[in-house]
Amino acid sequence: MLRETGKKKQPSISTLKKKCWATFSLYIRMRDCLKTTGCTSWGLCITCQKRLHIKMLQAGHFIPGRHNANLFSEKGVHAQCYNCNVNLKSNPFEYRRQIIKLYGEGYDEVLEKESQQIKKFTPQDLIDLNEYYKTKIKELE
Repeated sequence: MLRETGKKKQPSISTLKKKCWATFSLYIRMRDCLKTTGCTSWGLCITCQKRLHIKMLQAGHFIPGRHNANLFSEKGVHAQCYNCNVNLKSNPFEYRRQIIKLYGEGYDEVLEKESQQIKKFTPQDLIDLNEYYKTKIKELE
């Protein structure tokens, strides 16, 4: 028979990462909607410029793979339509043009270097990051 210790089981890194990703993704899509259309409900895909409702946009990575180093990169993740993000595998050539246009010549290479770093998240890192992006979302509303 198991004895109850009164302690709650802590969520796994995977669970915390998914929760944090959901918050981060909403922040990215709201940020880009606001930047491209002036409202948080509609936005433009960074690569094809198609205008879509926020629910139809995804948070697409410039560097594919969603590794920890670039998973929550604000300058490496932008609102994208499903076609560009999934079917065209991020539409990399156009995405690169847009990164350079937004952040300057050579910033694409900065993001490539960033993605090669090793980053390990602790549960507390992910909890803190999730709270940080919840705050940023409130600021956009």
